[in-house]
Amino acid sequence: MSARGDIDALELARALIRCPSVTPDDAGALGALEAALTPLGFVCERMTFADKDTPTIENLYARFGTGAPHFCFAGHTDVVPVGDNAGWSVDPFGAEIKGGTLYGRGAADMKGSIAAFAAAASRLLAKGTVGGSVSLLITGDEEGPSINGTRKMLEALHARGEGIDHCLVGEPTCVSQLGDMVKIGRRGSINGWLTVHGVQGHVAYPHLALNPVPILLDMLRAITQAPLDAGNDFFQASNLEITSVDVGNRTTNLIPGSATAMLNIRFNNGHTGVSLDQWLRTQFDAVIARAGGSYELKTAISGEAFVTEPGPFSGLVAAAIEKVTGVAPELSTTGGTSDARFIRNYCPVIEFGPPNQTMHKVDEQVKVDDLTALADIYEAVLDAYFAG
Repeated sequence: MSARGDIDALELARALIRCPSVTPDDAGALGALEAALTPLGFVCERMTFADKDTPTIENLYARFGTGAPHFCFAGHTDVVPVGDNAGWSVDPFGAEIKGGTLYGRGAADMKGSIAAFAAAASRLLAKGTVGGSVSLLITGDEEGPSINGTRKMLEALHARGEGIDHCLVGEPTCVSQLGDMVKIGRRGSINGWLTVHGVQGHVAYPHLALNPVPILLDMLRAITQAPLDAGNDFFQASNLEITSVDVGNRTTNLIPGSATAMLNIRFNNGHTGVSLDQWLRTQFDAVIARAGGSYELKTAISGEAFVTEPGPFSGLVAAAIEKVTGVAPELSTTGGTSDARFIRNYCPVIEFGPPNQTMHKVDEQVKVDDLTALADIYEAVLDAYFAG
């Protein structure tokens, strides 16, 4: 029992960690959260989605109140695999506390944040009437394909006319200490798979063949010889990385018929996934026009770049962080993608959670004091938000 509410952040975090909810298995994690929220008056709804090529995913939407404004906390109870189990100093799902630190898969990413928000919400409700609504939108599909989770939940809520005014995602955002970084946006991400086709032949008779390898190298040189941009006020420069080059040829006297490469671009809001796809094709077309051969390019956009520009919402969150920790957070757009990329289509969204040094690593952990402070920060955010 918490001293200031019905939910204790540490105990709920331990209960969630003890559920081995490696994507796509829920393993009881949503049930543990639902059991904590229902007695407080939250209306809990399991939202289950399936796709022909991906596993069925269970998600949880829990809301208290029906009025506006509607503040939503978003997160995920699914976790990545433990990896090298022998490398852990504790049971990855034992939720052990040693030296003031809580260990376990999901402690930082992001069961600790979910528990802290639930504790903060319980304190808010204990203070009396809430002038609006508060909810938790929790998926079991963030660490996986991200197809049957947050995106489909938001689509379903929108279809029935249920809107969200502001959202805070509990991803681990801090770098060195709790409070030092808030994410107000994220870069976009596009993956590319390039195959160049030539003509297979004997190395002694190159005039009867067309080697695709030099053509591929010219293509890669064309897209890496100059920066995409110099960045802007909110984002660092976009970054293109070649992640694989392969021919699969084990014969020294054979000119291969094709060669492949993979690439990724992390881009700022000066680009879109579509514009970058077209830019790649323009560069590649120019190489093919002078070198011959042909190519195929497949791209997949993981998410578009977005930013919630500094304003009242980011100011409210930053003030709550500084009030509790004494640290003025940096407003950043660095890092990878998160489910905020889906939420930003519906409402302003900001991300804030514990330090991220151990997420996805062996001996993932969060300091108990940080977890306590995180609940205090989320409580301060809710207090200020509903105070207008």
